[in-house]
Amino acid sequence: MKKNQALKAIAINTIREEANAITNLIKSVDNGFLSCVDLILHSKGRVIITGIGKSAIIGQKIVATLNSTGTPSSFLHAADAIHGDLGTIQKEDIVVCLSKSGETPEIKILIPLLKEYGSSLIAIVGNTDSYLARQADLVIDTTVSKEACPNNLAPTSSTTAQMVMGDALAVCLLEARGFTTSDFARLHPGGALGKQLYLKVSDLYPGNRVPQVQHHDTIQKVIIEISSNRLGATAVLNGTKLTGIITDGDLRRMLEKNEEISKLTASDIMTKNPRTIASDTLVVNALSLMRNNNITQLLVVDKNKYKGVIHLHDILREGIL
Repeated sequence: MKKNQALKAIAINTIREEANAITNLIKSVDNGFLSCVDLILHSKGRVIITGIGKSAIIGQKIVATLNSTGTPSSFLHAADAIHGDLGTIQKEDIVVCLSKSGETPEIKILIPLLKEYGSSLIAIVGNTDSYLARQADLVIDTTVSKEACPNNLAPTSSTTAQMVMGDALAVCLLEARGFTTSDFARLHPGGALGKQLYLKVSDLYPGNRVPQVQHHDTIQKVIIEISSNRLGATAVLNGTKLTGIITDGDLRRMLEKNEEISKLTASDIMTKNPRTIASDTLVVNALSLMRNNNITQLLVVDKNKYKGVIHLHDILREGIL
C-alpha cells in the first residue's frame, strides 16, 4: 500500500512539473514567436522539422499536426541530413530545429550547411545561449527549469514543452490561413474523424427500408411493420402527412396498459410530433440529437415529406461515437 501511495505521488508530481513547464511557456509567446508565424505563413516553400533523439520524435508529431492543418511540412532527421539527405531541403524552405541543449554535434554540423543553402532557420530550443540559438534567424524559447524525471535526466518536461509550442505554432497558422472545418475534412477523409466532418444523413438512411403505417391501421399491422423492417420503429402517416412515430417501446408500454388491443389503432399509441432530421444534416449532429433525447432512431424528413429512418446502429457502424 505504501509503495502504491509513493508511486501515485510520483505520478502526480510528474504531471505538476510538466504543467508548470507548459505554463511558463506563455512568456515565450512574444514578438519573436509572432515573427515565426509570419515567416512560415508567407513562405513559398515547406516547413522542414529536424532534430536529434527525443526532439526528433516530437518533431515528427509537429510535422503531422502542421500537415493536417494546412501547412506543408516534412521531417528530416538531423543525422540523416548530414549523411546524404540534405538535398531534401530547398532554398525556399524554412527549417525548424528542435533541441533542448542546442549543442548536439549533428546540429553543429548541419547549421553551417543550412546557412550555405540560404534557408531560414527557426530554433525551438531549451538553451537560448547555445550555438543553435545564436545561429538561428528566429528563436522560440522552450527552456524548462527541470525535467519531471526524479533524476532530472530523462527528457520529459522539455519534450512536452517542445510539443506544446509546436501545437501553438500550428494553431496560429491554422487561424491565420482561415483554415475551416471543410478544409480539415478534405485532409482527413478517412476514419471516424473525417466522417464526423463530411458524412451526412443522406449517406446512410437510403440503405434502410421506409417503415410506415396509416394512422387508422390496426395494431397488428403496426407490429408487423416494425418487426419486418428491423428498425425498431415506424412512421405514422395521415395520407402523405407525417403525424407520429411508434417505437417498439411504445408497443411494450401499450401491452402493459391494455388488456384489449384489437380495437386500438396506430393513432391511439403513437407519439405525436416526432423528432425528425433533414437528409443534408451531418451524421454527427444526428447522433447528438439522439443522445440528447435518449432515442435510437430519427425520421428523415425533407420539405415536409417523410423519406425514411436513420438508426443509431447505422452511425455506430461508421465508427462515429
